Amino acid sequence: MGEPRDSWLARGITLPLALGAAGIALHVLRADAYGQRLMTIAGIFVLLVLGYQIIFGRLGVLSLAQGAFFGIGAYATAILATRAGLPFVLTFPLSVAIPCILAAIVAVPVLRLESHYFALATLGLGQVLLIGAVNWESLTGGGNGIAGVPDIQILGRHIPRGLDLTVFVWVTVALAAAAAWQIGRGIFGHAAEIVREAPLAAGAAGIDAGRLRFAALVMSAGYGGGAGALYAHAIGVVSPDVLELPIMIACLSMAMVGGRLRIAGAVVGAVLLIHLPEWFRFLERYALFAYGAALLVAILAAPDGIVGALERLRRRYFPEPSRAAPAAIPFTPRPAGKATGPLLAIRGLSKSFGGVTAVDNVSLAMQRGEILGLIGPNGSGKTTLINAITGLVLPDRGRVYLAGRDITGRPAFAVARAGIARSFQTPQLADGLSALDNVAVARAAMAGMRLAPNLGTIGEDKMLARARGEAMTLLAELSLAGVAARLAGDLPHGARRRLEIARAMALEPLVLALDEPAAGLDPAEREVLGAILLGVAGRGLGLLVIEHDVKFLTGIAHRLACLDASRLIALGPPAEVVANPKVVAAYLGTPPAENMR
Repeated sequence: MGEPRDSWLARGITLPLALGAAGIALHVLRADAYGQRLMTIAGIFVLLVLGYQIIFGRLGVLSLAQGAFFGIGAYATAILATRAGLPFVLTFPLSVAIPCILAAIVAVPVLRLESHYFALATLGLGQVLLIGAVNWESLTGGGNGIAGVPDIQILGRHIPRGLDLTVFVWVTVALAAAAAWQIGRGIFGHAAEIVREAPLAAGAAGIDAGRLRFAALVMSAGYGGGAGALYAHAIGVVSPDVLELPIMIACLSMAMVGGRLRIAGAVVGAVLLIHLPEWFRFLERYALFAYGAALLVAILAAPDGIVGALERLRRRYFPEPSRAAPAAIPFTPRPAGKATGPLLAIRGLSKSFGGVTAVDNVSLAMQRGEILGLIGPNGSGKTTLINAITGLVLPDRGRVYLAGRDITGRPAFAVARAGIARSFQTPQLADGLSALDNVAVARAAMAGMRLAPNLGTIGEDKMLARARGEAMTLLAELSLAGVAARLAGDLPHGARRRLEIARAMALEPLVLALDEPAAGLDPAEREVLGAILLGVAGRGLGLLVIEHDVKFLTGIAHRLACLDASRLIALGPPAEVVANPKVVAAYLGTPPAENMR
C-alpha cells in the first residue's frame, strides 16, 4: 500500500513553509528596488534571529547581547573594509570571529549569573560598546560613524545593492539556516531542551549545562556578527545606531512573534516585522500605535510564535503517526569495582542556608548491593543531604567518597558521570521530549564523556542512534517500552517515576539516590517499584532511598537511617530503627508494630 495522501501533514508543516518560501522568492523577483531593499534587511535580521534562537530559544537564556554582537560585526566590516582595504572574503569571517571571541571572554563571568542578573549584564555589554563607539572617534568615527562601506566583491565578482545583494543575503541565510538546523538536531538540541525545560534534571542526566550555554552564546555571537557585516554592506554606512537597544528589541520581538524554537520562526518573524511598519504607514501618526498593538496581539494569541501556533493546529487535527521504536541495544554497565571499604561514604557532612542548619555533621556508609532507607520528618534535612551528595549544593563541611574517591564539591553533572545518579521529589523530565530521548540524552552524555569532551560535538547521528537503542534496553527493563515514543509530559505519574529511574540507570551508576520514588503511586505500582529496586541492588549497586512510606521501605531496605532537626538520630536494621524511641517520638508517632505491617 502507498503512503496516505496527507502524509506530509504528519511531518510538521513542511508544505506550508515550502509554499511560503516560494512566495518570498517570487516577491523578491517581482519587487521594485525599495521592496528588494526591505527583503535584504529582512534577510539580515533572519540571520540575526537564527543566532539568537540558539541561546534564547533552545536554552531559554535571556541574553540581551545579540544586538551588541550585531553592532560589532558591522563596525568590524566597516573598519576593515574602509581603513584597511580588506576584501569581503577576509572582512566577513573576521566580523564573525571577533564577536565570537568577545562572547567567549564575556561568557566566563557572565554565565555564572542567573535569570535577570544575566540579562542585565548582557545588556550592560551593549551599553559599554555603544559608549566606546561614540567616544573612540579615531577608530569608529564617533557619532557620525563610518561611511563609504563598499559593495561585496567575491573572487572578482561585484554584488551591487539591489536584486543581486538580496539574492546573496538570502542564499547566506539558507546556508546559515542549514547550519542552525544541524546544530539543533541530535545530541546538542536534545540536551539543550533538557537544560531549558528541566534545569535540575540536566546535571542529573550528566549534562554540563555551563558548557552548553558557553557554546550557545559563542555561536549566537557568530551569527550576530555575520548579520552586522551584511548590514554594513547593505546600508553602506555604520553609525552607533547599530549598537543601540532598538536592534536588540527588534531581534527579541522577531524571535517571539515568529517562534523562538523553529528556524521558520526566524524567517516569519523577521519578514513580518520588517514589513509591518510599511503596511501601517497609511495610518500616519497612529502607525506606531497600530504596530505595538499588532505585536501585543500576536504574542498573546500565539505565545509560542506564529510557527508554533501552526504546529499546534497541525498536531490537533493531523496527529503525528506513531513511529517504530528503535531496536534495543544491550550494553554492559561499568563494574562496581573490587576496592575494599564502603561504596559510598559520607563523613561529617554539614550544610547551612543563612542561619538555618539543614544538615549537621551527618556520617553514613553504604555497601555494594545495599539499600539504605532514609526517613525523618519534613524539614529534617533528607533532601539537602542528597543534594549535597549529588553536587546540587556545595557542603560547608565534610567529605563524600565514592568507591574510595573523593568527589566532594564536584558539580552535579560530574557527580552523575562519576557514578551517583538520582531522582527528584517531583519528577524532573523534559516534557517536550519523548520518553526514549529523555533517557537517550543521558546515554549520549556518558558516550560524550568517553568519545568527546562534554558533548562537545553536534549532530552525532551515530552516537544518538546507539544511545536510543541502549535507552530502549533500559525502558524495556522498567516496563516502559510501550510508551517510548510518547512525550514525557503525557505520561502518567507512575511511568514518569520509572522514567526518571531509567534515565538514572543510563548513567551506569554505582549509587542510586532516589527522593521519594513511591510518592503518589498506588499499591500495585509500589509493588512493581519495590521489585525493580531490589533487582537493581542485586546487581551490586547501592541505593539511598528517601521515603515517607515506612512500610514500603522496611520491605526492601537492608538498613534505615533517621534524620531529625538536621542530625542523624538512628541507624541500623529496619526493625531496630522503627522501634527506636527517638524515631517514634520524632517521626513515627505510632507503636513499632503498626509501622512494620
